[in-house]
Amino acid sequence: MSEDTKTAETKGGEPPILSVSDLTVRMGTQEILRGVSLTVPRGGVVSVLGANGVGKTTLMRAISGIYKASSGSILFEGREIAGMPSHGIVALGLAQAPEGRQIFSNMTVKENLRLGGLKARGDLEARRERILTLFPVLKERLTQKAGSLSGGEQQMLCIGRAMMSGPRLLLMDEPSLGLAPKIVKLIMDLIALIRAEGTAVLLVEQNARAALKVADHAHVMEGGRIVLDGPAASLREDPRVMEAYLGGG
Repeated sequence: MSEDTKTAETKGGEPPILSVSDLTVRMGTQEILRGVSLTVPRGGVVSVLGANGVGKTTLMRAISGIYKASSGSILFEGREIAGMPSHGIVALGLAQAPEGRQIFSNMTVKENLRLGGLKARGDLEARRERILTLFPVLKERLTQKAGSLSGGEQQMLCIGRAMMSGPRLLLMDEPSLGLAPKIVKLIMDLIALIRAEGTAVLLVEQNARAALKVADHAHVMEGGRIVLDGPAASLREDPRVMEAYLGGG
């Protein structure tokens, strides 16, 4: 683990909200993740960059309990969650906005948001209003079928639905995928707002330039491993970031 990663772990003198250590995931005879380690500080934004097929989505699904870890540790708020079911992990305060805007197309925006808070505790109405403040366009579309929304609006709904569970850590998998540059900027600005309200974010992205503008720290994946990491500001100037981003598969 690099000195930069150690710095990220101890930033502010608090333990990280998420600590992944030597994580390996196998599917059949294929090793998809190979000893991945990273941390997310409380209230921070950490990005995982890389091309298609390098293991980014597998990492997110392992953290959220969809895929089983073959070995290694996943600590959330100091508690081991590797092996826990997804619904149990959500109840602890970790939620995922998955790749591909997996919303319920035949349900309304309001119904999608309600489902996101189905197992959540606290004032759901207040939480929904907070989300609609972050995503005002959704407030105008509450009774509209989710499948009729634009791509950018569907992505906002996907994020908003995940936030209805009241997470302290939000996993975001390729939120800019397939969106126009103007909408990508809007989504990245919203990530900054989410972080400003106290929710930490682990952001998986192919769009390295956009991700590095919003993240504090970043990791580059290739072939199921993290091959480079450091403060986002320094990686923005590192040519190896784009080499790793374009490589792998």
